[in-house]
Amino acid sequence: MRPQNTHPWNTARATLYGAAIGFVAAAFKLLAPWSEPHTLGLIARELTGATLAFALLCGLAAALRNFIVRRLVGAETE
Repeated sequence: MRPQNTHPWNTARATLYGAAIGFVAAAFKLLAPWSEPHTLGLIARELTGATLAFALLCGLAAALRNFIVRRLVGAETE
């Protein structure tokens, strides 16, 4: 049986990584050569929205993982 990793994940780091992934994904979508030109306002809105959405998603995923490990897996090891 494998040892379980019960150390909590750093939610701030997960949020930061999620923000970076969201920014790159939105930039790729908006600045791709096959898409039509966009206004600066639309580009800023898309980049901001995707950055915040991915950051929130990754931060919540890390927090949920920590909650599950603390409540469910932690109870089995006691």
